[in-house]
Amino acid sequence: MSEPNREPNREPNRADQFSHELDRFWAVIPAGGAGTRLWPLSRQTSPKFLHDLTGTGRTLIQATYDRLVPLVADRMIVVTGQAHRDAVVAQLGALGPDAVVAEPSARDSMAAIGLAAALIEARDPDAVMGSFAADHVISADEAFRAATATAVEAARAGWLVTIGIEPSHPATGFGYISVGDALDDVPGVFAVREFVEKPSASVAASYVSAGYRWNAGMFVVRPGVLLDLLAEQDPEFTAALRGIAADLSTLGDVWPSLPKIAVDHAVAEPAAAAGRVAVVPGAFGWDDIGDFASLEALLRTGDAITVLGNAGLVRAIDASGVVVPASGRVVAVVGLDDVVVVDTGDAILVTTLERAQDVKSIVAALKEDGHDHLV
Repeated sequence: MSEPNREPNREPNRADQFSHELDRFWAVIPAGGAGTRLWPLSRQTSPKFLHDLTGTGRTLIQATYDRLVPLVADRMIVVTGQAHRDAVVAQLGALGPDAVVAEPSARDSMAAIGLAAALIEARDPDAVMGSFAADHVISADEAFRAATATAVEAARAGWLVTIGIEPSHPATGFGYISVGDALDDVPGVFAVREFVEKPSASVAASYVSAGYRWNAGMFVVRPGVLLDLLAEQDPEFTAALRGIAADLSTLGDVWPSLPKIAVDHAVAEPAAAAGRVAVVPGAFGWDDIGDFASLEALLRTGDAITVLGNAGLVRAIDASGVVVPASGRVVAVVGLDDVVVVDTGDAILVTTLERAQDVKSIVAALKEDGHDHLV
């Protein structure tokens, strides 16, 4: 790929775009993962993006759709697992089944996003696409759309663009983005020095002090640019994706041979090292609800016990934490601080907010013991 094109800005004024369609902008929603740290609420057959985890009456994938529709109208592709396709189509009825692509098996994010890029490239070679996960929670939708509009401008100039989240604390569960100098050609956009992996607590604190941003996995780019960047690392991978897009009947045969690799490792990191990635600072709240501790923090209202679901089913005395009474049974908690109780009828989880990350170990153990029906 050539160096990013520094042509003059061809987009209309961003202030007029925040709630309006962006010309030839497509949204890609990768809807994968099992959300094992949210077990037993999230399962392989019913992952977290299919659940209402915010108490708004909309599931996470529906909220993602709602956020993107003002920018793209019907220019949207969802890539999800074969097992979840029918549920996604049902939840996103206005989108239409042709916009939902089912992966025959999980191949990580590069295959999913790359296939969507190849499909968009074939339909609209001059398009810009943005990839936004199905299971993230974002507040301040207008600020999100403003950041996206800026990212689209930079992408039209040839950059691979990410939206970097301002850290609220030195988190150890997220990757970080090292922010470089401002770009001359697109106001409000900065070069990316590098992407760094999930750090220790002390390193995370140093990153926050140095102005690093959280990497939320949001990428905005021209489809051809993304695929050409991938081709520099793995030309056969790119050729396979473009081949599937040219003939979707080959998906089942070709898909199992595709590499299992995340888009960060396949494209973003090497492109950043070559000076070809830019970042737009995102001035909005963001959470990936990675475990029940983050869910409790997201839903906290000031009450000692946070309830996701019917609060009338929960009785608490001298207790704090989060309770999910998903089975319809009454849950009583007495004298326990920072507790997590999740009742789904066929399984009950009891842990603490401090140990919420360890729930994934239970899922691994259940699989090992042959209890696949519970995960």
